[in-house]
Amino acid sequence: MAKQKFDRSLDHVNIGTIGHVDHGKTTLTAAITKYLAEHPEAGSAKFEAYDQIDGAPEEKARGITINTAHVEYSTKTRHYAHVDCPGHADYVKNM
Repeated sequence: MAKQKFDRSLDHVNIGTIGHVDHGKTTLTAAITKYLAEHPEAGSAKFEAYDQIDGAPEEKARGITINTAHVEYSTKTRHYAHVDCPGHADYVKNM
């Protein structure tokens, strides 16, 4: 399946979620994509569930983000590139 053509008429915004471990960074990222996927009048996104964002086996086993994850979504006026970063100090070097 071909990817959707990028609409360059929208302003582009890069977003990164950073913060302490277990403060909801990945949960927020999943909530944004879920809302936009369920409300097409607000924008567009492919829903990325929490376990899809933290998809590596070691991330699932330990319940923490180890690697950065990248999701994209759009509203009527902007296109967003969202990077979900790890919060544990041992994994910040992976960013």
